[in-house]
Amino acid sequence: MIYREYGQTGEKVSLLGFGGMRFKNIDDHEECVKLMIAAAEGGINYFDTAPGYFETKSETVFGKGFEEMRKRGLPYYCATKTFESTESGIRREIEAQLKRLKVDTIDFYHIWCILSLQNWEVRKKNGILETFAKLKEEGLIRHICISSHLIKNEIKELLMEAVFEGILFGYSAYNFKTRQDAFDAIREKKLGAVVMNPLGGGVIPDHPELFKFIRREGETVVEAALRVLWDHPEITNTLVGFDTIEHLNDALKAMDGYKPRTPAELEETKAKASDSFEGICTGCGYCDSCPVGIPIPSYMDTYNQKLLNKNSQDPIGDRLKWHWSLDRAGAGKCTSCGICEEACTQHLDIISRLKEISCG
Repeated sequence: MIYREYGQTGEKVSLLGFGGMRFKNIDDHEECVKLMIAAAEGGINYFDTAPGYFETKSETVFGKGFEEMRKRGLPYYCATKTFESTESGIRREIEAQLKRLKVDTIDFYHIWCILSLQNWEVRKKNGILETFAKLKEEGLIRHICISSHLIKNEIKELLMEAVFEGILFGYSAYNFKTRQDAFDAIREKKLGAVVMNPLGGGVIPDHPELFKFIRREGETVVEAALRVLWDHPEITNTLVGFDTIEHLNDALKAMDGYKPRTPAELEETKAKASDSFEGICTGCGYCDSCPVGIPIPSYMDTYNQKLLNKNSQDPIGDRLKWHWSLDRAGAGKCTSCGICEEACTQHLDIISRLKEISCG
């Protein structure tokens, strides 16, 4: 395992991290903990979750996993998040989180899911930075971090805040072009940088031919997708949401055989990325709160097929029929209320996509 310095914190975290969003069966605590222990035994020491993953069940599983790690003498860092912004709300949440996680302090605590600079200004007015500073002084958290889905100049503006020690954001082979400003700010502020969705929410392994430009001889597309991110010296950790021991072993194998590219080789690989990769839905599910019951994540997955399967005569129709058992008419129920677009972490034009799907 390779370990890198997390910004200026003095902490050394594993370059491969464990994301708690994709357990296969969250109610089977024993199997989930076994997966965490196998990751820790493989050298992973950075474990990231959130109160919204499986409705707090992920934090509960992490707590049992951390308890077992302590018994076995396995080192770990605990990372989680809060969407609250007022002091009373944050304190209620962190009190419950500490109990679920079975820890006295959270190593990396994130202000969660900044979707717009306007949203960030509201949270600041609610006193979120002052509250986080108090939590750190009291020893309830060790490092103040932020999780953001802003892109380009907006994310750079956010990172200019002097308080943050690290950031969590989405980055993979299909959106190379959207994060350069983030890396500029990370270098300038010397921040820790953790990447989520390194496999594009499953898009990359599901389309190995389309992403063959990242592969070197003898590599699988999963190995290549992880290694091309590890080639970025600014990246501290890449979070993978493991659901089976086989997926964990695949990622550990990628680490074992890792040989870094030169900076010039990395830039050459990034230059091959197609503009059409931008705008692919990663399937995070945050949009799944439609008031009229449209299964938006499923419809956005079908729209991905239009972007990715250029040679198919009807990629959307085929995906709807054979994968989701949906029809185009369901997308036409959209009332354009905008709730889904407000929740979308990638700022996708969901309403127009639903209209396009419904019109055929």
